[in-house]
Amino acid sequence: MEYGNMERIRVLGIFGSPRRGGNTDLLLEEALRGAEQEGGKAERLYLTDYIITPCKECHGCDQTGKCVVLDDMQRIYPKLLESNVVILASPIFFYGVTGYTKAFIDRSQALWARKYLLKNPSTEIKRKGFFISVGATKGPKVFEGAILTVKYFFDTFDAKYEGELLFRGIEGKGEILNHPEALQQAFEVGRRLVLEMKKEINPFQGKGGAQ
Repeated sequence: MEYGNMERIRVLGIFGSPRRGGNTDLLLEEALRGAEQEGGKAERLYLTDYIITPCKECHGCDQTGKCVVLDDMQRIYPKLLESNVVILASPIFFYGVTGYTKAFIDRSQALWARKYLLKNPSTEIKRKGFFISVGATKGPKVFEGAILTVKYFFDTFDAKYEGELLFRGIEGKGEILNHPEALQQAFEVGRRLVLEMKKEINPFQGKGGAQ
């Protein structure tokens, strides 16, 4: 990616819910709209559209940093590595992310091997990661397990964890539409992530005078 030419910020939205048009989908869409408003180039990735086998713990990636399981995950690795901003959205299932999301995250073991065993960073592209989630219950710890999982996922490909947007007590499909302030928060998250990434890539952009 040619940062000197200020190529558009690439934003990858990962939809982890098995329910299309549900609450996390709506929130992520708002975040991507915000990113696009600031000039980000957004791509939408629905995990239910991909065949992703759970990690087999075969250690086939230990020597190469590449997963030996040839399924749709091979199409996703490049998308992760080419993105500046990755926003992952998943509802809470049993105090964790959905099965679709967990299988996807577990397959990042290949990226972990590349980084920690082979000492080969994913790329020199600057990246940010953000998590959006909704939980039906109001328990104080309902998001804790999912947050830990997502943080370690972002670490595998050097995406700086920028935080999370979490909403408790939301379950019915589309119920988040009754909370316009939540949708606005998601929109602002998308805007902020792109604006901050632009500043990191070109800290002198918009400043007058020779630098």
